[in-house]
Amino acid sequence: MIQTEHLIIPSWPAPPNVRALQTTRHGGVSTAPYDSLNLGSHVGDNPLTVARNRVLLNTLLPSEPVWLEQTHGTRVINADKAGCQPQADACIARHHAAVCVVMTADCLPVLLCDQQGTVVGAIHAGWRGLCDGVIEATVLAMAVPPQRLMAWLGPAISQDAFEVGEEVRTAFIANQPQAEAAFIAGQRGKWLADIYALARLRLNALGITDIYGGDYCTYRECERFFSYRRDGVTGRMGTFIWLE
Repeated sequence: MIQTEHLIIPSWPAPPNVRALQTTRHGGVSTAPYDSLNLGSHVGDNPLTVARNRVLLNTLLPSEPVWLEQTHGTRVINADKAGCQPQADACIARHHAAVCVVMTADCLPVLLCDQQGTVVGAIHAGWRGLCDGVIEATVLAMAVPPQRLMAWLGPAISQDAFEVGEEVRTAFIANQPQAEAAFIAGQRGKWLADIYALARLRLNALGITDIYGGDYCTYRECERFFSYRRDGVTGRMGTFIWLE
């Protein structure tokens, strides 16, 4: 069983029946460079080791999570009736014990729930999916007034480590002019992007103002988190949410 000190429990005023947890890189059995709680089966780790890590984690969950094949898109699936490893970047659930999960290693995981505890969602928000509307698609699929939703932003790469090209900045500003404030000029024509600020802008535009988290850096906190941009070959962390 994974020790609680290896996990992050989101700090947000979610209803008591909404349960969520965030893994770190600790508590599993994978060896370097996937050490140690790698949950990704697509990154080159030993499949039997990944399976063992997932079994260790499952002792904390009410059912097998709906593992997604993430594509940096905007497709949302329903965990209540999902098949085996669907291609999607977000997941929602209304049935008790249906577990939503997204995996990340620099991209932003976003958790959503409503104030009444009737629906939850998990979003994999890399810059492309975030720009193209994966948050908006998830909120639409949850089918409750956005003003009744709250969000938690999990561990992602921070602005001072997230260098992007002009095309990324242009794409965000084209969709939302206020996004210009989330970019700082870097070197050689590059920009430093604040993915947390970009997500908050999208959430605010929908009417979601109860937003928590967003104070981690996967790139800088190398002892705690996996980071694809830092290490290249690395593991994946999981962000889970379900209704109890």
